[in-house]
Amino acid sequence: MAKHKVSLVASVTLNLLLIINVYVRGKWKLSWSSQAAIEAEAVAAISCSGHGRAYLDGLVLDGKEPLCECNSCYAGSDCSTFMPGCAANADGGDPLFLEPFWMQHAASSALLVAGWHRMSYTFNDRTFISQELQTLIRKLHAIVGNAVTDNRFIVFGAGSTQLISAAVHALSPQNASSPARVLASIPYYPLYKIQTELFESVNFKFEGDTSLWKNSSDTDTTMIEFVTSPNNPDGQLKRAVLHGPNARAIYDLAYYWPHFTPIPAPADEDVMIFTLSKLTGHAGSRFGWAVIKDVTVFERIATYISVNSLGVSRDTQLRALKLLKVVIEGEGREIFEFGYMTMKSRWEKLVRVLSSSKRFSYQKIEPQYCSFSHKVREFSPAYAWLKCEREEEKDCYAVLKAANVIGLGGVFGAEDRYLRLSMIGSQDDFDLLIDHLDTLVSEEIGAKTM
Repeated sequence: MAKHKVSLVASVTLNLLLIINVYVRGKWKLSWSSQAAIEAEAVAAISCSGHGRAYLDGLVLDGKEPLCECNSCYAGSDCSTFMPGCAANADGGDPLFLEPFWMQHAASSALLVAGWHRMSYTFNDRTFISQELQTLIRKLHAIVGNAVTDNRFIVFGAGSTQLISAAVHALSPQNASSPARVLASIPYYPLYKIQTELFESVNFKFEGDTSLWKNSSDTDTTMIEFVTSPNNPDGQLKRAVLHGPNARAIYDLAYYWPHFTPIPAPADEDVMIFTLSKLTGHAGSRFGWAVIKDVTVFERIATYISVNSLGVSRDTQLRALKLLKVVIEGEGREIFEFGYMTMKSRWEKLVRVLSSSKRFSYQKIEPQYCSFSHKVREFSPAYAWLKCEREEEKDCYAVLKAANVIGLGGVFGAEDRYLRLSMIGSQDDFDLLIDHLDTLVSEEIGAKTM
């Protein structure tokens, strides 16, 4: 007993000495983390002429600082050289429009992780989910008012991509006489078709456009409908088309945030999927979550995630936690105001260019009341859904490519005269897109006046 007391006193004394050693003049004195912090700030300070970024995990030349990774159409060791004649690449979905926001919040969003952080497969409660992060997600939805989470289950996934597959699995009947029909309304996000066909199963099969089955007399086969709201690619708010005892809906709400759309009311669906990428812009972190009503569906999705990947990376969950703490500061006003004003400005520039064109048109959506901003506001979709109006120009991708604009077409189930252009890329990407479109429309107007 005496030895135990001596040991306890020695341990307490040692801890006090360690605390005194690292706590100097009212501030913590960094010890093991100081070198990592210095390295991070040194790399972040590399400007790359404002047309690129250097990263801690980037390529290193001759053992020196990481090389600049240049934005599209820029080159050189410091990304200062613009490449004339370069194509405007607008076919992706990288949400880099939010990068300036995070640079403005460098201190509050920074994260330094100990080498021994969360080495176990699970958290201390033997689950794969950070309870603190789950609580923060519920708080976020309550602030924004875009989803009901009370008395709902939440499960994490590697972005919305993994959760989409898990939801199809969970809603498909097992050992049924015929596979569930997986459907989506045209134009639809191509991953629904690609992923369903890739993970080919006797339990489900992609069957194309939802409208083809609206009046079906088949009441035995399960119908799984993807509802993307706002829709990718055209930004429209959507509702399920199919109803009845054999109809199931997966609501993909990746873009249901004030950056992109008015929030008329909280979504309250059986299965709702969200992703960090379109909320904060951190697509590379691969973090998403699903909000689910039914316990059986929740358990099947959770089992799928567990077997498939043993949950989501603990490091990813920590970063998501850090980022969402910044998001909810000031009731989310700062990031959503930044995101909306950036998108609004971009749409104003695009409309200004295309408004005088008869050759091209774009989607037009009536303003709606937004419960988050407490006013009627315009939509500011992530993508422009462009249509080539000339009868002879049936391949809009080819038309734009000839003008040095790369969009995404031919994969949404729609006619080839439609094309998706990303509005959420870097400022360099967007500026080049507007420049090329302006030249294209100017040539059209010039040809009319000749």
